[in-house]
Amino acid sequence: MGRDLQKRKRRSSRPAIKQHASSKPHRLLNPLGNDIIAKNWDKKQTTTQNYRRLGLVGRLKAPTGGAEPDKKKKTKKVAAASAGATKKPANAFAIAPSSDMVISEVRVERDAEGRIVRILDGSKNRPNPLNDPLNALDSGSDDDDDDEEEEEEGNNVEEWGGIDEDDDDDEEDEGKRIVRQLEAQANRPVEKKPRTQSHREREWVESLVRKHGEDVRAMVRDRVLNPMQQTEADIARRIRQWKAEGSA
Repeated sequence: MGRDLQKRKRRSSRPAIKQHASSKPHRLLNPLGNDIIAKNWDKKQTTTQNYRRLGLVGRLKAPTGGAEPDKKKKTKKVAAASAGATKKPANAFAIAPSSDMVISEVRVERDAEGRIVRILDGSKNRPNPLNDPLNALDSGSDDDDDDEEEEEEGNNVEEWGGIDEDDDDDEEDEGKRIVRQLEAQANRPVEKKPRTQSHREREWVESLVRKHGEDVRAMVRDRVLNPMQQTEADIARRIRQWKAEGSA
């Protein structure tokens, strides 16, 4: 049997008001409590994404629900699987076809019998990574000039490291850096600050001393000035602190 209130709700002609989550204003989360996390917080990402990027976890217990799929790792796995499927296994005894061979010309020095003694300009060949057939038609003087120019330019221009297509390493380095900062902040010794009496507490102790003098037991039994029934040791400690601060 249902409750009477639920029965009246079902019999009522007034429809139930349901507030959807989409009608609520979406407010950007502004993390408070730690300056390091607040400075490195990205408001365009969700809380889980920010915690993963910073190397933190939202909860210490094991996850109970689903997890957001990592699209970058999934793309890498698919690319690696497709590359492994299309790549043929290498055969150590296979002979490379002639189309893969790079043919070039060099000047050599021969003896009287026609045997090659030494290669004159074998080390000065122009690089031809694209196997351009017109590369071999250039004159030797042009090659020498080009080599000198390339050497001068190579000394002035920085070496190109390639395109960084993987941002996961940068995110991991950033997360490790922030974790180290948080650990250093947590291991920082906390300075102990001595407790000072408030203005109202000093007035209360002064009124007890003015009325009872040094009789702490009478202060404990005073129901008007000691309504919270502070103990004898507590009142004596407060009086000593009050005198040490120079309020006596």
